Amino acid sequence: MAIVLRLKRLGTIKTPAFRVVAIEKTKQRDGKIVEEIGHYDPKKKENNFSIKKDRLDYWLKMGALPSNTVKSFIKKLSK
Repeated sequence: MAIVLRLKRLGTIKTPAFRVVAIEKTKQRDGKIVEEIGHYDPKKKENNFSIKKDRLDYWLKMGALPSNTVKSFIKKLSK
């Protein structure tokens, strides 16, 4: 069971919102998740994402692979 950290889309057509989730690699983008670890609102200019640092560290230790977008969030968290 390979786990990845990626975004799950929510919201309406013109107001997108995303959740950062841990999900099996073979599942669909909006499929059944293992755990929700944060959220992202692209409409906001600043402070547009939030991730639970302890859960992020746990999933990275367990071997979860982050998507490119989630990698960019991790880099912003470490600054």
